[in-house]
Amino acid sequence: MIAKLKSFLAAFLPETDADENPQALLSLASAALMVEVLISDYERKPEENDTLIDVLKNTFSLNQATAQALLTQAEKAQHDATDYFRFTSQINELCKPDEKVTLIENLWRVAYADGELHHYEEHVIRRIADLIHVSHRDFINAKLRVSET
Repeated sequence: MIAKLKSFLAAFLPETDADENPQALLSLASAALMVEVLISDYERKPEENDTLIDVLKNTFSLNQATAQALLTQAEKAQHDATDYFRFTSQINELCKPDEKVTLIENLWRVAYADGELHHYEEHVIRRIADLIHVSHRDFINAKLRVSET
C-alpha cells in the first residue's frame, strides 16, 4: 500500500526519487491537504492563495518559485485524488505528533485567510485531524492559536 502511495506521489515529483526524498512527499501531501481546505468553500480568493504560498514557504523553507511549483503539483495531486488517505497516510508515516498539530494550524491559516471561516472548511480540517490522529483538544487549541492572531 505504501509503495503504491509513493509511486502515485512520485508521479507528481518527477525530479525526485520518492524512496529517497520523504521530505518532498511530505511537502506535497501537506500542500495537497491545504489545497483541499482552500477549495472546500467553493470560492478561491487571492488572499487564500497568497496565504497558502506563504505557509509553504515558511513551513518548508522554500523560495517563491519553488513554493509556486509545489502548489501547482499539489493542485494536480488533489484533483486526481479520490480521498484524503493518499495524503494523510504519508503524514502519519513521516510526522511526529507536534508536526501534525503544526499542519492543522497551517490548515486553519488557509481557512481563515479570507477573514471568514466556512463550515465546509472546518469540516475538512476536522476530517484531516481525525485521519492524522490529532486529538480534539489539539484541533481546538490550534484553531484558537490561529484565530487569535
